[in-house]
Amino acid sequence: AMDKVFVKVDYQVLAGGAIRPTRIHWHDGRIWNIDKTLHACTSECDFKGIRYTVLIGSAEKYLYRIDDQWYVESIHPEVDTG
Repeated sequence: AMDKVFVKVDYQVLAGGAIRPTRIHWHDGRIWNIDKTLHACTSECDFKGIRYTVLIGSAEKYLYRIDDQWYVESIHPEVDTG
């Protein structure tokens, strides 16, 4: 199951209006610097808004933006309640 976890994101607005995220502020106070934005895309069905593929250290992560709200996926393992 995919839950949205909303986060505060610092970003730059590039010439032409493109938005490049630069830093993620987690709800517990941790901060992650985004080293590079690799890709940005939209989807008709899989998700709303824009999905950014970003590089944090050596890890590729997805970051999503709907208007001025940013979120990441929180993946919960399926729980068998019997």
